[in-house]
Amino acid sequence: MRYAMILAGGSGVRLWPMSRARQPKQLIPFIGGRSLLQVAADRLEGLVVQDHRYICAAEKQRAMILEGLPGWSDDQFLGEPAGRDTLNAVGYSAAVIAQRDPDAVIAVFTADHLIEPQDEFRRIVGEAFDLVEANPTTLATFGIAPVSAATGYGYLQLGEPLSGAARRVVRFQEKPDLETAQNFLAAGPERYLWNSGMFVWRADTLLDCIRRYEPQIHASLMEIAAAWDGPERAATVERVYPTLKKISIDYAVMEPASRDTTVQVAAVPMPLKWLDVGSWPSFAETCEQDEHANAIGAKSITLDASGNLLASSDPGHLLAMVGCEDLIVIHTPDATMVCRKDRAEDIKKLHALLGERFGAEYL
Repeated sequence: MRYAMILAGGSGVRLWPMSRARQPKQLIPFIGGRSLLQVAADRLEGLVVQDHRYICAAEKQRAMILEGLPGWSDDQFLGEPAGRDTLNAVGYSAAVIAQRDPDAVIAVFTADHLIEPQDEFRRIVGEAFDLVEANPTTLATFGIAPVSAATGYGYLQLGEPLSGAARRVVRFQEKPDLETAQNFLAAGPERYLWNSGMFVWRADTLLDCIRRYEPQIHASLMEIAAAWDGPERAATVERVYPTLKKISIDYAVMEPASRDTTVQVAAVPMPLKWLDVGSWPSFAETCEQDEHANAIGAKSITLDASGNLLASSDPGHLLAMVGCEDLIVIHTPDATMVCRKDRAEDIKKLHALLGERFGAEYL
């Protein structure tokens, strides 16, 4: 049977000060009054039946997340007592789902993407489901045509054609330097695609890869799965999960799998409007722009200002700007941030400084 799982565990530090521990980025209602998680959940309509949809996120966010998703049950929430990166999140879901359905085929999505049009998205994901069901040892990922020499994304090097539009992946390149990214961009989407972080695979194929590449993690995930439908579920997850080695799915599975002759890694091109809303510059792309290329995410007034982003968590708060260019201005009730656009990645460093100076007060 087909299943879908949404990863919703990101901390979103590059979207501070709106993204906080108490309300991380996937729960902020800043996409037309809806959260990124709500948008991601809606995309599953027509892909898999409701009771085959899961979310993996921090256990402490269980009530908040389920409150915002009517129709989702407590059993569809896989709570992480501690963040252990993407390998463990996807392995956790695969182990739990496979415990109940050994033939499960799972599509993995994230809660921080905007993708349009949704009908075409569902068609392409359906192609990936078909590919994996016909070729059970396939690990399918979705590739996005690069539009810039981005150094914050991983890249897929494409090999020979497979069925339909799918191509074999011969190498994963995680977050290259600028010169390498420029070379990838110049080579074109027939050679390189961005790694979207979305996947389709059989649960047992993924778990077998984890068993061979990361045997300690596999053993721990199997311990959790064995206890899942018994009275020791919560205690086992609480005891075992925080001990898992922190590592991403790309480093732990997809990179070695691309060199492994016993499995096939495939890239399914996704030529859609795709936006990873992981930073303020990417959020700006979701906002209306005025005639001076200011991205407007708040009640605002500008004079001789261009190329700025203005956003506020308070719809009644006015942001006024005079003579400014290429700034990010974000207002919340207890913190306001001003940052040059070209320093947006340094918000992560600022976030670390906040913790050192003020403890958890503004995190």
